[in-house]
Amino acid sequence: MSRLQNLQSRPSLNRGVTLWFTGLPSSGKSTVARTLERALRKWQVPVELLDGDVVRTHLSKGLGFSREDRDTNVKRIGFVCQLLTRHGIVAIASAVSPYRETRDSNRRLIGQYIEIYVKASVAACEKRDVKGLYQLAKQGKIGNFTGVSDPYEEPLKPDVVCETEKESVEESAEKVIQCLEQQGYLAWPEA
Repeated sequence: MSRLQNLQSRPSLNRGVTLWFTGLPSSGKSTVARTLERALRKWQVPVELLDGDVVRTHLSKGLGFSREDRDTNVKRIGFVCQLLTRHGIVAIASAVSPYRETRDSNRRLIGQYIEIYVKASVAACEKRDVKGLYQLAKQGKIGNFTGVSDPYEEPLKPDVVCETEKESVEESAEKVIQCLEQQGYLAWPEA
């Protein structure tokens, strides 16, 4: 039985941690992050989800999509994650965060940090794109669009790789749970 299906026992959280989901737009970051958030809440583990789209509305309103604005947005999310992590909470960040340098800066700031690369091809992301943003970017109607007119720098050594073209949402979430166990953040009661 997978951990996600386990309703009989629940893990304890040994210390706070940031789970940083990064990947192309429409790669499945938010979907996997929300699945993981629901599981942690079910187990009564303190968790907060900072979704990139929601953060842009409330924390980073007015920022555009230049490299400087993207870095500012990602650093703001990182700052909030650092506060939550310090207070013993699982902070889940789900943001494109296209630049390796800024993600690495957040890793140094937060310390207790697991980078999750949600990997999918541009073609797969374009098929999943319900907002039609990839098409608009290809038509030149949206500038600085990650994966089309702006680069995405893949993580060099992510802690977890979720290949959303090859595995289910549950399989991806399970990989993250296994990493949390292996790194000593979650502990399950003895059977």
